[in-house]
Amino acid sequence: MANPQTKKKRKKQQSVIVLEEQLEAEVQNAVEVTEALEELKKQGNRIDIQVCPRCKSPKVRRAKSTGGDMWAHIGMLPPSYECPDCGWQERIVLKATNKPLNVRDVELIREAMEVEDEKP
Repeated sequence: MANPQTKKKRKKQQSVIVLEEQLEAEVQNAVEVTEALEELKKQGNRIDIQVCPRCKSPKVRRAKSTGGDMWAHIGMLPPSYECPDCGWQERIVLKATNKPLNVRDVELIREAMEVEDEKP
C-alpha cells in the first residue's frame, strides 16, 4: 500500500501536467485566433471574434434559451455565452479584433490596466 505522501506527490505531479496541457491549449488557441485575424485583415475584412476568457477558444456561442437563458431571450438580461471546449458560461464575453483602435478604446484599455495594477 502506498503511503499518503507518495499519493499526494503523484496527484500534484498529475495536476501540474494537466495545467501545462491547458496552458499549451490556451496558447495554441490564441495563436490561431491571431493568425485568423491577420489573414482577414490582409483580405480587407475587419471583424470581432468572440473568445473564451478561460481557454481562449474562438468557438464561443450564445447559450440557447432552452438551456436556462430565458431571461436573455425575452430581453431582461444580456445574453449568456458558452464555450463548448471548456464548459465556461457567463454573460460577458471577450472579443479579439483586427479593427483599428480609436482614442476611446485606448483610454478604456489603459484604465483597465491601471485597475489591474492596483489589485493587491
